[in-house]
Amino acid sequence: MFSLQLLLRASHAALLLVLCLQLGTNKAQEDTRQLIKMDFQLPRTTTANEEVTATLRVGTELRECMVIKTYLVSSSPVDGPFNYKYTACLCEEFPRTFFWDFQVNSTVRIAAVVDIIREFGICPNDMAVMPIKANRFSVLRLLPVA
Repeated sequence: MFSLQLLLRASHAALLLVLCLQLGTNKAQEDTRQLIKMDFQLPRTTTANEEVTATLRVGTELRECMVIKTYLVSSSPVDGPFNYKYTACLCEEFPRTFFWDFQVNSTVRIAAVVDIIREFGICPNDMAVMPIKANRFSVLRLLPVA
């Protein structure tokens, strides 16, 4: 009878240990790293035909690098440097900052878009990853013209 009691006590302890290990494993497997972090800055307001600077800071928390293409899209046509598209290698330790200077005549909605693409000759040794989940990220801002 005594050996049976020891066996039952050991089994409760073993179950508790397995439960703790399982909870610890699940917590360790959570992926809370951000694929793309975007900070899109525009002036709060502008006047017609005044030059405006848009700034986009892009970063990642992934350990691997990726090739990104970034550009702006607007609700009404804007000419000139607004239409520039930038392609760069984005790595965790090397965030990127992009600038656009342009003029608008009326209030406009502007989206900063970052696409993760497959292109050779951008990242060192062509070592870059492509995420399965999503490959397009955007931030929308309103630029009112007074």
